[in-house]
Amino acid sequence: MIEQSADFIPVWMLLSAAFGFIAGEAYGGPTRLRKYLEQANADLRDQLQNALSRTPDLQHAIAQQRRVINDIHRRIVAVTKGLEKRAS
Repeated sequence: MIEQSADFIPVWMLLSAAFGFIAGEAYGGPTRLRKYLEQANADLRDQLQNALSRTPDLQHAIAQQRRVINDIHRRIVAVTKGLEKRAS
């Protein structure tokens, strides 16, 4: 069997592995963050383009609702005036 752990795993291997992990974390963290932020920025651009492309549809829907509400208002006013004349 192995008498000492230093015979099995030399200290320099442990030090190099530790240095590799530290360096990877130091340089990998900002890179991951940058890639995540670029992806989030691209997603927001796509959402903005979709919102801008739907704007004419919304304006058309609002104009149609305005016409319907105006028509309903005219009819209600006519009925209300008719009821007032009949009550007098």
